[in-house]
Amino acid sequence: MKSVQHPLRGALAALCAAAALAVAPSAHAEYPDRAISLVVGYPAGGSVDLTARLFGEELAKRLGQSVVIENVGGAGGTIGAQRVARAAPDGYTLLLGSTNEMVIARMINSAVKYDSVKDFSALGVIASQPMLLAASKNAGVKTAAEYLQKLRGAAPGSYNYGSSGVGTTLHLAGEMINQSTGTRAEHVPYRGVAPLVTDLMSGQLDYGMLVLSSGLPQVRGDKIVALGVTEKKRSPVAPDLPALAETPGFESVDISVWFALYGPAGLPEPVAAKLRGALAETLKSEQFRAKMQEAGGQLAQPGLDPVAYQADETRKYGALVKAAKIEAQ
Repeated sequence: MKSVQHPLRGALAALCAAAALAVAPSAHAEYPDRAISLVVGYPAGGSVDLTARLFGEELAKRLGQSVVIENVGGAGGTIGAQRVARAAPDGYTLLLGSTNEMVIARMINSAVKYDSVKDFSALGVIASQPMLLAASKNAGVKTAAEYLQKLRGAAPGSYNYGSSGVGTTLHLAGEMINQSTGTRAEHVPYRGVAPLVTDLMSGQLDYGMLVLSSGLPQVRGDKIVALGVTEKKRSPVAPDLPALAETPGFESVDISVWFALYGPAGLPEPVAAKLRGALAETLKSEQFRAKMQEAGGQLAQPGLDPVAYQADETRKYGALVKAAKIEAQ
């Protein structure tokens, strides 16, 4: 017997289909309708975490939803990055990424499985911060020129510099200085910045590479000696400190740690556009600029293409890693 479809059934089906089509775009237009998780791949208290907290406050204001900082530390920031790479691409799990996990990690460690280009949606660069070449007061040098003179007259291995670990931006900044000046200070990896600073202040370590915000309090307290910052120009955060590039022999030294906003790959364009817009507004805020400068950072130029910027940084760090033959330990 042939079945007869009730006339209301077809009408209901058509209404449901139309409703589904109507709901899909409006879901993105209403983003966000709940709290956003901003993942930081490091413990609380460091420069990446501080940047995330300052930026998170601004993002929450502009999106009208709370932004919760989620510290997922370990493996040089890569565990947190991996968590975001595997998250649903809905805009509710974002990453405050930095140079280490987004550029360097995969170059030196085959265990890192994510691709920092293909597995993420790059939303924008937030800020950068130079590093600082510092000396122990026992080292007997007060300027970059004296440092260079001392190392050029010494046997290889006579002097060393500390960083927060193998393959970190601090390590590669030290290697850039070695390569640029033709000198050879030996690398001493530490498990973080705190023990490095302790040894530098006590004279157990000759020289150290520090993020500017980590070293500036000790410089101001006359506990260590600042030889220069690693960007081409002086930092507006500490304009009294020279740039290393001002000293003959260091002209090609230009390196910094940067912070950027990422989502998982496949982020819907309406969601990505809303996040990019909130970031652009934040970069125009003088209040945010002042807070970042107080924390040691300087804001990125509005409109900076994060994909092109990351590609340039990848080429720069790739050359350093290859020349220094750096591998994860």
